[in-house]
Amino acid sequence: MEQAIEAYRSITATAEFREIERLRSKARHDEAQALHKARLEGARESDEKWQRTVTEKDEKWQRTVTEKDAALAEKDAELAEKDEKWQRTVAEIVEEKDSENARLREQLAALQARLYEDKQR
Repeated sequence: MEQAIEAYRSITATAEFREIERLRSKARHDEAQALHKARLEGARESDEKWQRTVTEKDEKWQRTVTEKDAALAEKDAELAEKDEKWQRTVAEIVEEKDSENARLREQLAALQARLYEDKQR
């Protein structure tokens, strides 16, 4: 057993063996670093994709809201115009009826005056 231990020590003590072991260790470290970097890159890409999706949906929502606001403003303008037209129409009707009433009062007064005159005779 001591010979096996001594043989192992003599092999591991050589500069060539130490260099091979150092290169193996460096290769394992480099591989772990590359995997870690790939995971980070994948997470970053996933975050960027998520952010793009959120931004696109937000922009679409903003466009929709803007379009709906414009449509509502247009409807408000149409309703205001119709309201103004109705107000004018109502005012015109009231004015027309007032003048008709005034004319009828004048006719009534004239008829009453004639009737009074006829009774006087």
